[in-house]
Amino acid sequence: MDTAMVKDKRDSKPRHIVLTSHPTPYGAKPIPIHWGNADPLKRGPLIGTLTDPTHRNVIGTHSGSYAIYRALAVVQGSLKTDHRADLTNTSPIVNIGPYPSWADPDKIVALDPFGAVVGDVFTDYFEKGYDIRPTIAITKAHINMPELYEAAAKGRLKLDGEIMKENGDLVVTKAAIEPVWYLPGVAHRLKVTESDLRHALFEQTGGMFPELITRPDLQVFLPPIGGVTVYILGDIAAITDPDRPVAVRVHDECNGSDVFGSDICTCRPYLVHGIEECIRTAQEGGAGVIVYYRKEGRALGEVTKFLVYNARKRQTGGDRADAYFERTECVAGVQDMRFQELMPDVLHWLGITRIDRLVSMSNMKYNAIVNSGIEVVKRVPIPDDLIPADAKVEIEAKKAAGYYTEGEILDVEGLVSVKGREY
Repeated sequence: MDTAMVKDKRDSKPRHIVLTSHPTPYGAKPIPIHWGNADPLKRGPLIGTLTDPTHRNVIGTHSGSYAIYRALAVVQGSLKTDHRADLTNTSPIVNIGPYPSWADPDKIVALDPFGAVVGDVFTDYFEKGYDIRPTIAITKAHINMPELYEAAAKGRLKLDGEIMKENGDLVVTKAAIEPVWYLPGVAHRLKVTESDLRHALFEQTGGMFPELITRPDLQVFLPPIGGVTVYILGDIAAITDPDRPVAVRVHDECNGSDVFGSDICTCRPYLVHGIEECIRTAQEGGAGVIVYYRKEGRALGEVTKFLVYNARKRQTGGDRADAYFERTECVAGVQDMRFQELMPDVLHWLGITRIDRLVSMSNMKYNAIVNSGIEVVKRVPIPDDLIPADAKVEIEAKKAAGYYTEGEILDVEGLVSVKGREY
C-alpha cells in the first residue's frame, strides 16, 4: 500500500492517505467477484464505498462523476465520511429479471445486473457491516411532453387512460443505471487486451485510478462517466413475451435539442417520434422501451460539439453536408466516441431478445444490437416532416455514411448542395 502524509486544514493534524494499494498474500482479502454467475451470492457483491477500505473489491467509487461533488460535501463538512445510506423503502417498485442473459458474461459487461436488488440478496453482508450500494434504481412516474399531447389531438395517439392519461401524461416505469465495467469483458468486447485497456484508462484520466495498474486482481471498475436511464411503457412482461411486440428507441443525450429544442439536429424530434412508436406498441398490448444514454455530443462533450458547430458554420462554403463529419474530426480527432459495442448490455438486462420496431437509423447501434444476438424485425426512420430545416445537413450526411433510410441517398455533389443557415 502506498501512502503519503498530508495536513488536514480543518484540524491541523497530519494524517495518512492511501495513494494506491497492491495485491498481498497477507491479511484479509476482498470478497471475490465471479462475474457472470447466475447466483448473486456466488457472484459476490460489488463494494465501491469508502466506509472501510479493506472491504473494497472494485476500482473507483459510486455515482460516477458525481463522486467529485461528494468530495466537496465532505471537505465542506456537510457530509460525514462514515455516512451509510438508509435503504428503507428504496427497493424496486417492480421486478425486472433475472433473465438468462444475466448469467452470460459475454452479454453483460457494462452494468451490474443485480444492481437494483443488493438490499434483498446481500442481507448477510449488510449484517456483517459491509456498506453495499445499489447501482440501479427502479421507480414509476408520469411524464409529459407537449408534442405527445399534440399527437393525441391529431389522432396519432390514443388517450386510453392507462398508458396515456386524459391530460397527456404518460405512465412509465423508469430505471436509472450507473455504469459498472467488468474489465476483461469490456476489453474482449472492444477487441483489445485487458492490459492495454487498463493502461489507457489510467493514462487518459490523468492517473486518477492507480489501481488500474497496481491491482490486476480487481477486475471491476466503476468509471466516472454518465449513466443511462430506461423508460418502459406498457406491461413489462411483454418485453420477454415472444407473442407480444416490443419497440425500442436507443437515444444518446443531446441537451441542446432534447431539452431546449435546438434545430441544428434531429435529436428531440426523433426522440419524440420514438416515444410515439413506443406508446402505440404498448397500446397494442406490447411494450415500448426508451434507453437514454448520457453521451453528450457523441461522447465528445458539449464544448467540443459547440466548437464543431462554429467550425461548420464558418468554413468556406458554409455548413455543408459533405463536410459534416470532417469538421468533427478536425476538432476532436475522431468522429464518434460512443462505443456502441457496450450499448446492448441494458437491453440484455431487460431480457430483450427481439425488437419488433427499432426506432433508429444508426448503423452503429443496429450492428451492435444484432451482433449481440438480438433480432431486429423492422427499423423505423424519422419521418421527413419531423426534420428541422437546419438539421438537413446532419441527416443527409448520416444517410450517406450508412444510416438506414427508405429514401434517396445523395452522392457527393448532392451533399455539397445541402447547406444549413449561418447561425
